[in-house]
Amino acid sequence: MLATSRARGIDRNNQQGKFGADYVRVLASAAGLLWAQDDVDLDGVDLCLKLPGRSPLGFSPRIDVQVKTVRKPLIRNGVLAFDGLSAAQYDRLAGAGSIVPRYLFVVHVPKRAGEYAAVLSAGLLLRNIGYYLPLGDEPPRAATDTRGNVRVRIPLSNVLTAESLRGLVTGGPVAPAE
Repeated sequence: MLATSRARGIDRNNQQGKFGADYVRVLASAAGLLWAQDDVDLDGVDLCLKLPGRSPLGFSPRIDVQVKTVRKPLIRNGVLAFDGLSAAQYDRLAGAGSIVPRYLFVVHVPKRAGEYAAVLSAGLLLRNIGYYLPLGDEPPRAATDTRGNVRVRIPLSNVLTAESLRGLVTGGPVAPAE
């Protein structure tokens, strides 16, 4: 007979990362977008988000995103300073060499996993909030730069909503959060 043990689930960091990606997937669904994920992350892209069909930009416009999470955001002067992007991850997102626009998404999650979501009488609430940062206009690091992580600054006005996400994909207006 096999010994059984109590199932513990995934570890805290993987649960946090998975919730961040799921948060983005929910917003994509609300925005009428499709999402896809490569079977192996070789180029710093966690999710591809696209609008199916024809648009003024052409057929099925899309963006590629790297999703990160943070429990204790460093916020000052209307900016989230994020240090959780490795130099290699930054270099994969930065610069104008990508055919598909690339973004960093940072989801601020609660400190305890039990607070990630709540069912209320009005519906499902996901906590806390996500932000986006386009890095196509930022230069990649110099080859001589040996920093381990790169600090990026995300304006708090760059809130991920269904409307702003759709605007990022379609190249249309990115509505500010209310």
